[in-house]
Amino acid sequence: MATLTTHTLNSVDGTHAGQVGVSLARVAPDGSRVLVFSKHTDAGGRLSERIDSAQVDTAADYELVFQTAAYFATRGLVLQGLRIQNEVVVRFRMPDPDAAYHMPLVMAPNGFSVWLSS
Repeated sequence: MATLTTHTLNSVDGTHAGQVGVSLARVAPDGSRVLVFSKHTDAGGRLSERIDSAQVDTAADYELVFQTAAYFATRGLVLQGLRIQNEVVVRFRMPDPDAAYHMPLVMAPNGFSVWLSS
């Protein structure tokens, strides 16, 4: 069983980003997406989902999508200039159907940083 986890952080005020919408989709060979899950981070900005090994296609791409614009819309920020980033999309593979994949996200209204951590 694979485990996918994340920890979302708000870089504007340095807090944990709770209630961020997060979805995972498998990208089919024709480019269509098959939804694996759609959840929200908890109050501490964390999300942990177990994915049955039989559902993990080690040759497929996956997209982890964070709904950042919806989150920042609830923060009451006064933004100068345009807000052009609606979501953060991380495309990756899961070569081991039994591994743990942890991808923390530090986000701002128009920027982000994400990495694979163990």
